[in-house]
Amino acid sequence: MSQHSILNIFIFSFFHLIFAIDVPLDPNIQKDLIQPPTITKQSVKNYIVDPRDNIEIECEAQGNPYPTFSWTRNGKFYNVAKDSRVSYRRYSGTLVIDIHGGGRPEDYEGDYQCFARNEHGTALSNKILLQVSKSPLWPKENLDPVVVNEGASLILQCNPPHGLPPPVIFWMSSSMEPITQDRRVSQGLNGDLYFSNVLRQDAQTDYSCNARSHFTHTIQQKNAYTLKVLTTRGVAERTPTFLLPTGTSSSKLVLRDEDLLLECIASGVPTPDIMWYKKGGELPNQKLKFENFNKTLRIVKVSEEDTGEYFCQASNRMGSIRHTISVRVKAAPYWLDEPKNLILAPGENGRLVCRANGSPKPTIQWLMNGEPITVPNPNFEVAGDTIIFREVQSGNSAVFQCNASNDHGYLLANAFVSILDVPSRMLGPRNQLIRVIEYNRTQLDCPFFGSPIPTLRWFKNGQGSNLDGGNYRVHENGTLEINTVRKEDQGKYTCVATNILGNAENTVRLEVKEPTRIVKGPEDQIAKRGSTVRLDCRVRSDPSLRLTVTWMKDESQLYISNKMKKEDDALTIFGVAEKDQGAYTCVAKTELDQDFAKAYLTIQETSSSPTSRLTSTLRDKPDPPMDLELTDLAERSVRLTWVPGDDNNSPITGFIIQFEENRYQSGTWHNLASVPGNVNTAVLRLSPYVNYQFRVLALNELGSSMPSPSSERYQTNGAAPEINPSDVRGVGTRKDNMEITWTPLNSTQVYGPNLRYNVKWRQRHTGEPWSNVTVWGNRHVVWHTPVYTQYEIRVQSENDFGKASEPGTVFGYSGEDYPKAAPTDIKLRVVNSTAIALSWTRVAPASIRGNLLEYRAYYWRESSLLKGHWVSQKKQHQSFIGDRVRGIVSQLIPYSNYKLHMVAVNGRGDGPKSDTKEFTTPEGVPSAPTNVKVYEPNRETVVLEWGPPEHPNGNLTAYTLRYQAFNGTRLSKAVVETLSLNQTKYIVHRTDPVSRYRFFLSGRTQVGAGEVKTVESPIKQDEASPTSAYTRNQVDIATQGWFIGLMCAVALLVLILLIVCFIKRSRGGKYPVREKKEVALGPEDQKEEDGSFDYSDEDNKPLQGSQTSLDGTIKQQESDDSLVDYGEGGEGQFNEDGSFIGQYTVKKDKDETEGNESSEATSPVNAIYSLA
Repeated sequence: MSQHSILNIFIFSFFHLIFAIDVPLDPNIQKDLIQPPTITKQSVKNYIVDPRDNIEIECEAQGNPYPTFSWTRNGKFYNVAKDSRVSYRRYSGTLVIDIHGGGRPEDYEGDYQCFARNEHGTALSNKILLQVSKSPLWPKENLDPVVVNEGASLILQCNPPHGLPPPVIFWMSSSMEPITQDRRVSQGLNGDLYFSNVLRQDAQTDYSCNARSHFTHTIQQKNAYTLKVLTTRGVAERTPTFLLPTGTSSSKLVLRDEDLLLECIASGVPTPDIMWYKKGGELPNQKLKFENFNKTLRIVKVSEEDTGEYFCQASNRMGSIRHTISVRVKAAPYWLDEPKNLILAPGENGRLVCRANGSPKPTIQWLMNGEPITVPNPNFEVAGDTIIFREVQSGNSAVFQCNASNDHGYLLANAFVSILDVPSRMLGPRNQLIRVIEYNRTQLDCPFFGSPIPTLRWFKNGQGSNLDGGNYRVHENGTLEINTVRKEDQGKYTCVATNILGNAENTVRLEVKEPTRIVKGPEDQIAKRGSTVRLDCRVRSDPSLRLTVTWMKDESQLYISNKMKKEDDALTIFGVAEKDQGAYTCVAKTELDQDFAKAYLTIQETSSSPTSRLTSTLRDKPDPPMDLELTDLAERSVRLTWVPGDDNNSPITGFIIQFEENRYQSGTWHNLASVPGNVNTAVLRLSPYVNYQFRVLALNELGSSMPSPSSERYQTNGAAPEINPSDVRGVGTRKDNMEITWTPLNSTQVYGPNLRYNVKWRQRHTGEPWSNVTVWGNRHVVWHTPVYTQYEIRVQSENDFGKASEPGTVFGYSGEDYPKAAPTDIKLRVVNSTAIALSWTRVAPASIRGNLLEYRAYYWRESSLLKGHWVSQKKQHQSFIGDRVRGIVSQLIPYSNYKLHMVAVNGRGDGPKSDTKEFTTPEGVPSAPTNVKVYEPNRETVVLEWGPPEHPNGNLTAYTLRYQAFNGTRLSKAVVETLSLNQTKYIVHRTDPVSRYRFFLSGRTQVGAGEVKTVESPIKQDEASPTSAYTRNQVDIATQGWFIGLMCAVALLVLILLIVCFIKRSRGGKYPVREKKEVALGPEDQKEEDGSFDYSDEDNKPLQGSQTSLDGTIKQQESDDSLVDYGEGGEGQFNEDGSFIGQYTVKKDKDETEGNESSEATSPVNAIYSLA
């Protein structure tokens, strides 16, 4: 065997052990751990070998370091090296004896025992009795012919020679023809051939007994019997007599779990029938077999309950006789609690338990490393079937053997005690990234190991206190469970494992993603054939996740054909046809989650009839089926046929068949069967003794129809129940009773009138007779029971037609009483400022008086180490589920005096209190400061105020303040200040009027900084429009009354001006104009010699290639043409003084208005001037 295979065996076996400390299946850890030897494979106790083959006596073991092997033979050291024919199998303790090389196998017979040793202990195998198979020859003998009268009984003896193992016996003729066996002629268990009465034709053959060996399969044949039958004129009938066993009574001893074989063979004419009975009870039908034509009774795997008197009765028409067989069931030892390997840390306590039962009661002997424990040992105490270890130390590792023996056999078990001291280690991958959808539950794994068992704490972002409680829950295996993940839970989580030998930590980064949601899904539609249909599917998902959107039709993946178009937010189907009808499902999926939305598309034929058009747009649940008919009436079945109702434009997808019976639940309908929508008949399987009535409901996409009219009733005949009640339980409601309850049969399982239940019970492992009672309900209370005793319970159904099959046995317990002992030897170890480690010694099993649920530690805060600090002395508790001997009490308040006591808890309640222990938690880090607020009294300063922490958890020494300015995503350099203990206010002088400030404030003790409180300065209203500089003033003029009035006046004046301009432009006319300067008009301006000119709309039209801007001016658009191109450019544009002819100044006289050609004519400001 290779070294690699040995390591694999070692790792595998370690995983299957039961530990006080659970050692993980991690090769990096396993290779460093010591392990005393453990026997993993050995030969059977009674080992019979084939003399033709080499002999192998198996002994495999594992341990670290790998063990060495030695053997004893017949109680003495067996020196393998002295015999050249004996060797060890490679990498094994198995002995190989070379018989092919000329050795005699008989020379090696004897008792062998294997020893596997390493520096940490010695393990033993069972004692292996090696025997060589023997097949002795039949002695030669001459057999005279057997002469017998016709009708007489006859026994032909076989008497085979003793073989090892015993040979298989069978009868044949000398010509190798099998002897036919029946009720009259049969072979007994002893191999003899029995004739209940001899007939004339029995002489037609001879009879030879044959023996077949187990290993060689060779057959030895005894000399044949020749039979001579003397015939008479008539065979007289006679009453039965027993050929086997003889007499009227006999006894039989059988061991537990073996098969019990009882045999009765009788003679008589005519051939008798054999019947079997048990006195005072019934035969155990579930494990009963009748063999050899009812002459042999076999009970498989007998138990103590099979003890009693059995009798066989042989009868024919001439009479009957009876033989009583008294059966006693004894038991070789069998395990109740086999000792298990125990791994402890230095200073811990533990125990090995070895409990066995048998008849007679076995004796228990303890050995250590193969040697009997005869003198007291300071490292442990032997108390009967238990070894108790207290405060174990390194070097105390050993292998203990428990030997349980009585007159019928023995059991030997090895269990090692290994003392480990291992620093804290992290087992899982490091720096994992976990992504989870918001509002889901998640678990952050942190597998760890150490001995002593480390304590584990979780921290977020390297700050704050231990995470446990509220939305967080830390499991014993180190996993941090977050019940409902929110955005603020995103961050880096650190788990820290600590024991006295060192610390280890690992980090997990948690990213919280937005859930995938279909915000607008497809809707049910009715479309005409040939039209286009759009099915929406608009999805919102986390942008960092890869989103895929797929479509399904009728629960199958949709093939996107060329008549379909799949877009990001919709599916479009062009030219829909009947085959496109169905249920469409949009599935939006990321690697973390998915959402789906479903709609049904109905395709309608085009119809010109108004009535048909109206009908085609209506979809509804189907009409109920009609005309129910029962045919093919049978004992347990009937055929139901119906006519479907109208589907109301939504195809029928299925039918539900219901039934009602009027004996037990009249008027209550139950589902019986369902069939597809294209079927209108069904064969229904029925139960006996039910008066059935049926109805049918139709289903489509919109729901179910109303029920159909009921069918006629159909009554089935009764029968014995086929099943027994389920959920049988036995539970004590008081300390002196046991309440047996069960779920009764329903109306279709009763099968007949007067249903009742035969209830049986008795204490387990006592062999006492069954108590029984007949009950018509579903409960029975057994009174005057001993406290918390296990019972065997059977509940059998019965009605007037008969009983159900023999029920199975369930186990229940009588009532519990309060535990009468408290945990002892309680030890405390302060882990940190908020947690302590507890260890204790278990309560003796007899003191629990019930099912041990947990050990519970009650603790309360007695006082604070801070002077004058009031504390609540409310009692709290921490539960340690199961039979444990250590645990962690967490969420304590630092810098406090505590008291604690422990109790054992069973189903009845708490047991007595242990001695009260006192302990003090060390100083810790404070909670966050309270009443933290930020305000800005003016534009130059920001003020931070706070109060002391609610839980100082020690003597405050200072406050740590870190703050930084930010503007949007821009951050300034952080400033860190250490503030005095008495300071509760801090002022920051702004460097600019725009930025906000973010503050991180925490208190400090000598241990370090506490929980951080984060606040930000308030958002100013002017940050909503940062481009408007004037709004940054401290007073907002937009809310002042004078400003609102001014704006209203301006708006009114603008409205009046616009109305006047509109009227003037609509009518046209002459407007007086004056030049800017009082100079004579040019001769070319004859039209203006009266001081006015004609106005028309054309004069106000913009030039081609220009557009009017938002402020009313005319701007050039994509053209370089000058005014010369339009006959208005050049020098003719200006007067002698150089002024532009088209420029009309505003006359101070309020009757004159400015010409509309001015580019400023429509400006609200100029309009105001004009009106002025």
